[in-house]
Amino acid sequence: MVVRNGGGDRRGFGLFEREAELAAAEEALNQLTGLGDDDLWPGPGGGGDVWSGPGGGVVPRSGGAARASRGGVLAYAAPAGLGKTTVLAEIRRLAADKGCTVLAARGGDQEQRVAFHVARQLLQPRLAAASDTELRTRLGSWYDIVGPALGLCAPGDGGPPDPQGLRDGLDWVLTHLAVRAAPLVVVLDDAHWADPESLGWLSAFAPRAEELPMLLVVAYRPDELPESGDEFTGRRSGRRPLGLEPLTFTAIARLVHDRVGALADDTFCRECWTVTSGNPFEAVELAARVRDRGLEPSAESAHELRDLAAAVKGHGLVATLERLGTSTVRLAWACAVLGTEISPQLAGAVAGLGTEAVAQCAGRLRDARVLAGTETLEFVHPLIATAVYQAIPAATRVALHGQAAWCVIDAGLGATAAARHLLETHPEGDPWVVGHLREAARETLRAGAPDAARRFLARALREPPADDDRAAVLFELGSASLLTEPATTVNHLRAALEEPVADPALRHGIVYRLSQVLAHSDRLVEASELLGRESRLTTDARSRLRMQSEKFMWDAFRADEPDSPARSRRLAQLADRLTGRDLTERYVIGLRAWDATLRGEPSAVAVGHAERALAGGLSWADESRGFEVPVLVALTFLYADRPGRAEELFAAGTAEFERQGWRGAHLSFAYTLLGYIRFRRGRLVEAEDFVRAGLRLAERVGPRTPALWYAVGVTVEVLLARGRVEEAARIARTHDFGEPFPAAVTFPDSQTVHAELLLAGGHVEEAAAELAAVGRRLDPRGMRNPAWCPWQLHLALAEARETPERARETVRQAVVRARQYGAPSAIGQALRVTAEVTGGDDGVKLLEESVDWLERSPAAYELARSLVALGAALRRTGRTREAAPYLYRGLEAAQSCGADGLGTDARAELAAAGLRPRTLHPAGTDALTARERRAAELTVRGQDPADALHTDLAAVTLLLSAVYRKLGTDRAGLAQALRGGADDPHPA
Repeated sequence: MVVRNGGGDRRGFGLFEREAELAAAEEALNQLTGLGDDDLWPGPGGGGDVWSGPGGGVVPRSGGAARASRGGVLAYAAPAGLGKTTVLAEIRRLAADKGCTVLAARGGDQEQRVAFHVARQLLQPRLAAASDTELRTRLGSWYDIVGPALGLCAPGDGGPPDPQGLRDGLDWVLTHLAVRAAPLVVVLDDAHWADPESLGWLSAFAPRAEELPMLLVVAYRPDELPESGDEFTGRRSGRRPLGLEPLTFTAIARLVHDRVGALADDTFCRECWTVTSGNPFEAVELAARVRDRGLEPSAESAHELRDLAAAVKGHGLVATLERLGTSTVRLAWACAVLGTEISPQLAGAVAGLGTEAVAQCAGRLRDARVLAGTETLEFVHPLIATAVYQAIPAATRVALHGQAAWCVIDAGLGATAAARHLLETHPEGDPWVVGHLREAARETLRAGAPDAARRFLARALREPPADDDRAAVLFELGSASLLTEPATTVNHLRAALEEPVADPALRHGIVYRLSQVLAHSDRLVEASELLGRESRLTTDARSRLRMQSEKFMWDAFRADEPDSPARSRRLAQLADRLTGRDLTERYVIGLRAWDATLRGEPSAVAVGHAERALAGGLSWADESRGFEVPVLVALTFLYADRPGRAEELFAAGTAEFERQGWRGAHLSFAYTLLGYIRFRRGRLVEAEDFVRAGLRLAERVGPRTPALWYAVGVTVEVLLARGRVEEAARIARTHDFGEPFPAAVTFPDSQTVHAELLLAGGHVEEAAAELAAVGRRLDPRGMRNPAWCPWQLHLALAEARETPERARETVRQAVVRARQYGAPSAIGQALRVTAEVTGGDDGVKLLEESVDWLERSPAAYELARSLVALGAALRRTGRTREAAPYLYRGLEAAQSCGADGLGTDARAELAAAGLRPRTLHPAGTDALTARERRAAELTVRGQDPADALHTDLAAVTLLLSAVYRKLGTDRAGLAQALRGGADDPHPA
């Protein structure tokens, strides 16, 4: 089916008048292969000028310093039959001739509901030949995440990857191929029929093609492209796709001369053009029928063309099929039901034909230009496939899908391959159908396609299942909807609980999952009430304990809990008698550690419970448990001045999330809270890197979600510490960070962070009102730990100008609470604020005590603040000589922390004191010097480092202060920190 024009250039049939479209492709390929005149490859993340190909379809980037390839996106949008497939076939040929690696896939009308159908077509041919060992080597940590989706391996144990994690994995695979097999051309035909999972992935990936040696070529029907393919329409980027117009009379005449004969006259050619409306597909098919009929291409026979053209489509095509015989029609119908890449044996089984009959019927369909291929059958054009499928009587079509499902299972192709056919059948209460739909749902869910799993289970529910199985199906349906439709999940799980559930384990599983989704939807009261009610009904002691532990947890998060002190007492009594023999007991003990932290019990008590909880292990990626308790245990160490230990736990948890493919809300929380830990350690530059990584992930999850709320809150806090108030305010406004605040308790407390932002912006009265509201919310609940929520410190600063006595009383209470908790950083911070609202000589003494406490903590930023504040206070009282060392130390500490605003304040104080800023020493590394390690070891053994190191107490204090900051601990955790350091994770 190849024609040659007058110049001898090779062109596929129907490529007449496609010079501009092919020129755009050739130019894009030249850019990709480095043949352009001025093209430069910047590498990933490169910027530069934007170049648009003809019609705006190709937009690679330029920049850098050496000639190299650059990628882009080339999209074609046109109605059916205008030659998109032929153009893409020519582009594939051109790409291969230029030495490109070509990956190709095609959407299918019947395969739209098969998750990752397109992704598998693209990537399987490059990976399927490899052994399992080779695949594990090539895919690395992505093997268990993308392998099941691409059909390369069976799903492993554990929860399924979230959709975003799977997309990230597919991004990695395609990026890896683009680099390893460069230049790479990825071609997707009939994108409007691509499965949602694949189309959404490629659409999101498309902007990255501009930064890789990769050309992504897509063709689709504009009126049928789903929203998930919007990236290819140009609405976001402003770069429109290339269109294909119907052929002119001249092009149709050339086509007819080529296919029918040079003697075809103008009247005949014009009639061909008229009856086909310039549609290339119809024109080629009409020419073939003219040739097969032996029709004379003259004006006298032109009147017959309309009837011949009608046979190409619609009723005419159906009539043509019927003339081929009943068996041939049945085979055509079976092929239309099966879709693409049709096995003759499978088609014969669906049609009820033997091997010889299939061969004969397939030959007739090939002769009639309906089918092509021998080993694998395909329709000549999607328009023909659609016409045949729509011509099947409705009842017959349903029956054929049912037959296809049986045949697919019988052929060993699995439940997932059969499920798309079962979706098209009528409900009949068949347990076989329910069973295979449930199996298909499990497979697709584990592969990372929850929407597909939900479709299968919803259909199973309509079958309907047997009464004994209905609750299980509802539970599975609710679990499949958990990530995408939490409100729908609640409805399904509530319905499951209303069913008569004979299996206690199933009922308990429903209760746990329902309480989780209620809590994550900010419906904590309902979650608590559900667990309380079900715990009273269960007769199993271990299940009752687990329900009680989860009720304790959600109650701890409630901002409106009616009787927190009573709950705390019950929790303490329960946890104190448990040994931690199983996960449920360790969760209860972990909750006890967090409750002690919130209530401000001595930090040693909280840490002791946290260590007990960790003794038997806590998994962060246990799908049935959630990650809340492991997070709370880690935060217990953070607030108790053991951030190094907290970071170690978070690093392990983050690694679990990444291995599991949980790269949405879970990983966002992990990065955000790692940033919060770095903030508490005073490593503000690193903290900002982490929280921005968490914020980017949270933005993909959705607006006003818990993940986004946390990420914005911590980002604001970090930016305020860095002195970038306007930027913090802008981020807060962009993400609507303000009232109404979440019903759940957060860390840090969201309303307190918002009030801190107001205070930094000079809105003192509004800040004071919000902080007073925080106090009214937390104090009655016994949540009085200023290390966790320093609302009193900020409130005292807000009150200081108008009501100084009240401010001093407010901060005095905070100091008492900080001393009760015992964390040096909390005490030092409270003393600094006390000094600020006190002033005078008393203020100086308070600041000296604050510095003393903070030198015993890992809180480098808080120490820097107190050093600068003490230097400033000494300067204001005329004690410049004494102020100098504190200001110099404060400036150096501020620079080390990345606290730019505080550094500016320190320089201003030095200038006011008439002191010159001196050369600052670089911060160095986290590795202890030999002298620091010796001082730490002597301290752990209870010996005096001053004597052994032949130095004085002040020098030892500085040595140990550096040790605490580097190891991320206070004196109480020093021995454990010396035994093993935390890793240093960084956001991907």
